[in-house]
Amino acid sequence: MKNAPIDLTNAAEPGLFKRMAAIIYDSVLVAALVAAAFTLAYLPLAAGFGLENIKDYPLYQTAMTIWMFTVAIGFHLWFWTHGGQTLGMRAWRIMLFSSDGRSPSLKQAVVRYAVAVVSLAAFGLGFLWILIDSQKRAWHDIASGTRLVLVDPNRT
Repeated sequence: MKNAPIDLTNAAEPGLFKRMAAIIYDSVLVAALVAAAFTLAYLPLAAGFGLENIKDYPLYQTAMTIWMFTVAIGFHLWFWTHGGQTLGMRAWRIMLFSSDGRSPSLKQAVVRYAVAVVSLAAFGLGFLWILIDSQKRAWHDIASGTRLVLVDPNRT
């Protein structure tokens, strides 16, 4: 996505179903990615150092937990800031923009992710907010200054 602003005045916003479908799609991908990241980090520890039960080593367990969270969060931050779409968003024709029509910044992506976690932790109320917001924005859209729009699959 180019950094020139795009006019989003008449852009259609995705509804709750499309958003949730993209999240579920991405969740499957992130789970597989985290499993692969865990395996790639754990195998050398188990085979090379004999650390078969990582729970016996709190330092390694903490490092592995941080590594897996970094991979999961990094997935979203990378795709949001490099093209505006995760793979699930691409499948459901959803694209993320800054409110001014530009590519979202890393700061916006981090705020979006953090507030999305809060939105989910609040029994999903932050996501359900799109049902009452006139612009169909969730809490994380509002907090990060971003918005999701439906894109034409025939445009590149």
